[in-house]
Amino acid sequence: DPAAVEQQPPHRREGSEGAALSATAPAATIVAVATAPGRGAIGIVRLSGPDVPALAHALLGLLPEPRRATLRAFRDAAGAPIDTGLALYFPAPQSYTGEPLLELHGHGGSVVLELLVERAVALGCRRARPGEFTERAFLNGRLDLAQAEAVIDLIDAASGAAARAALRSLQGAFSQAVHALVEGLTALRVQVEAAIDFAEEDIGPLEVGGVAARCAQLQERLSALLAQTRQGRVLTEGITVVIAGRPNAGKSTLLNRLVGHDAAIVSATPGTTRDLLRERILIDGLPLHLIDTAGLRPGGDAIEAEGMRRARAAIERADRVLFLVDVIADPTAASVADLREELPAGIPVTVVYNKCDLLAGPWPADTETALHLSAASGEGIEALRAHLKAVAGWSGAEEG
Repeated sequence: DPAAVEQQPPHRREGSEGAALSATAPAATIVAVATAPGRGAIGIVRLSGPDVPALAHALLGLLPEPRRATLRAFRDAAGAPIDTGLALYFPAPQSYTGEPLLELHGHGGSVVLELLVERAVALGCRRARPGEFTERAFLNGRLDLAQAEAVIDLIDAASGAAARAALRSLQGAFSQAVHALVEGLTALRVQVEAAIDFAEEDIGPLEVGGVAARCAQLQERLSALLAQTRQGRVLTEGITVVIAGRPNAGKSTLLNRLVGHDAAIVSATPGTTRDLLRERILIDGLPLHLIDTAGLRPGGDAIEAEGMRRARAAIERADRVLFLVDVIADPTAASVADLREELPAGIPVTVVYNKCDLLAGPWPADTETALHLSAASGEGIEALRAHLKAVAGWSGAEEG
């Protein structure tokens, strides 16, 4: 609708600082640093709102051509340059926020960027709230809710697969699938209601078999969409895995093996691990939050007792528990049976027989539900990685 496009003042290559700011703006013009805090080669200050054209004249002496990088000095109230860099102007509604938007690409020093923000505030801008640019994009119809959530998913992506999945959602792939499903359900509902309400009209017979078949197709598409959302959640959030067991079962050795470096102190002395040790790893793109815990056993001093309390608290919040059993000291997994009542109901547990490289006799009988490995030598670690991917529902696909 041409009437919906905000009328911009005529483009001028040069101009004075005096373009007056709108006193009747429907929304405040906001400003914020768009790049991460700290030092960098480039820093970006972003402005969005109805007063952006006037602000551009005040800051740059002109309104840049739309979507064209323009080298300019960014000036203070006295006309002295604060910095020199590239200015990019995006007129409404073809901008990220759907409003007139200006980006100032200057040097990435925190002092310089703050001076630019303060200059914009002095000219009438308001500092943006966290996420307000994306909020405006949503409110102005530039992004739907799924796309707005995909922005933070893309920023927080911990792997290439997660980034690609978030980008597809941001580009509308997930939203299009949802809309197509809604349209299919609506069309089927219209057909059924029309056949019921206008039974005497010549609108064609309602075939029960055809309706059932379309329902089945829609159910299949819905199931596929739900599977994609579960995969997307795993990609974004990963799962929390707690390594638990008796002292000296090899928990810290297993943590070190999975993370690939000596993150935990390994000692033959029972009770070496007194507190929770957290590490984050990726297994073929699957984020895993690993927590090594104090060994669970009766007794212990006050510090060890506190460590065991924290271990139990971590277990209660886990997505899965790897319960390590020393196959040499505890071949019948009596420790699992002893502590089974302490483990929270509903928390899935994988029993892992460790130190299999030292086992001379036959394997324990519990071979279907347990894993066997050597954290020290690495034997069986790949099977453990495959198991963790499987229980997380990780297919390796990159649908978001």
